[in-house]
Amino acid sequence: MVEFFQQGLHAFLQQSAAELAAVALGLAYLILAMRQSIWCWPCAFLSTALFAWVFFDVSLVMESVLNVYYMAMAAYGFWCWQRRGDVPVLPITTWPLRTHTLAIGGIALLTLVSGYLLTSHTQAAWPYLDSFTTWGSVITTFMVARKIFENWLYWLVIDSVALFLYWDRELYGAALLMVVYLVLIVVGTVTWYRQWQQQTECVAAS
Repeated sequence: MVEFFQQGLHAFLQQSAAELAAVALGLAYLILAMRQSIWCWPCAFLSTALFAWVFFDVSLVMESVLNVYYMAMAAYGFWCWQRRGDVPVLPITTWPLRTHTLAIGGIALLTLVSGYLLTSHTQAAWPYLDSFTTWGSVITTFMVARKIFENWLYWLVIDSVALFLYWDRELYGAALLMVVYLVLIVVGTVTWYRQWQQQTECVAAS
């Protein structure tokens, strides 16, 4: 474990200025999202814009395209979270079991299809796990934009898999970042749950 953190910290410090700025803005996004601050979305937009450039520069085209999607979702999230006239701020909500079943089923199907294509036509490492983190992130980012409470549980699984992938590919800086994300996800889950309970009590009392 000590070796993991030493390698991760060393790799982290070797990143370019653009990567470091993207990581810092990404952490700011997650912390502000925990606090339900609308300013999380400008941080997300800038962070993913930088990551899109960084990944494209090293020929990780799919990762770059995914971050362009994140940029679009950052704009959508900002629109969803802002107060407009008498319209109340978007509350934290939950999805019914049926919706989760459809979401998880969709992620699984897309993972199988893209994983098979990657296996058949590329030399991609861990094609199915890589596909899972990609499609899971697409769905879960939409959940954050809509303030769906369970997004934190989805991220817990996705980032745990990403941690394994980054460690396996010796991307120790990215792996260390995932460890930080996992800690913040636990904090975010507790924070949003308490806020959701307060909302429920207020509705019940009104």
